Amino acid sequence: MVAKPEWLRVKAPQWERVGSVKEVLRDLHLNTVCEEASCPNIGECFSHGTATFLIMGPACTRACPYCDIDFEKKPVALDPTEPQRLAEAVRRMGLKHVVITSVNRDDLPDGGAGQFVACIQQVRSHSPQTTIEVLIPDLCSNWDALAQILSAAPEVLNHNTETVPRLYRRVRPQGDYGRSLELLRRAREIAPWVFTKSGVMVGLGETAAEIEQVMADLRDVDCDIVTIGQYLQPTPKHLPVQDFVTPAQFAQWQSVGEGMGFLQVVSSPLTRSSYHAEEVQRLMIEHPRPIPRPIPQTTLAAQV
Repeated sequence: MVAKPEWLRVKAPQWERVGSVKEVLRDLHLNTVCEEASCPNIGECFSHGTATFLIMGPACTRACPYCDIDFEKKPVALDPTEPQRLAEAVRRMGLKHVVITSVNRDDLPDGGAGQFVACIQQVRSHSPQTTIEVLIPDLCSNWDALAQILSAAPEVLNHNTETVPRLYRRVRPQGDYGRSLELLRRAREIAPWVFTKSGVMVGLGETAAEIEQVMADLRDVDCDIVTIGQYLQPTPKHLPVQDFVTPAQFAQWQSVGEGMGFLQVVSSPLTRSSYHAEEVQRLMIEHPRPIPRPIPQTTLAAQV
């Protein structure tokens, strides 16, 4: 086992604030990826009154060996009240920016796109000033489902590539690197106003050059934002950490990414895909992309 270095120490959270956020989540029977995936930033984010909501779960239809979300339970039917409950949590917490993600629901014809749309619409209704980021699965290449999500006009469309192509079979066996890039490319074609985003874990045996190639591939599909963070083994049954990447290397990737033209590069040991996600509001001011009204209902199927 590789010893955890000093730079991965996490500051003690303000438990009073953490408790108040948890109280809202429990009262409304909501899941967060912060808890389900054992995120190391849970104390900081809950202390700031933010959370990444996990919908359609907590059971997942895929069994990625790096992820701590449960895949052994059978997925349940979608709860039609979940969007309203999520929107009420956003209202109670006074969030200026909310991240909505999900487990993989390969058992659903649309991969859960309709539930994403319902959540976006409910948040808009209850908290019209709140900006919205959706962190979505690959939808099994259902591009009409992708168009459906984008028609609800989230400000940010996030889909993680997670690792380098060479490691996909071991790290993300039910995923496909090319499919993830294609999703981001098509998102840009359907909704040029949306900020597209992707994230990568390191410490699983990849090389620095491979990470930079992933970054280049993301820029080739006009991805705006990239996050790079250290993988941490959630339990002994998950993939082990191969190495702990130094802060200097993370700083190097940030410099490389900025040179490639990303609008935002978040690269540090504790970075996760939703870490400091609210900073997209700065990008919206610096790089305004007005959303057309009415929003075009064109599907990708009609574009290819």
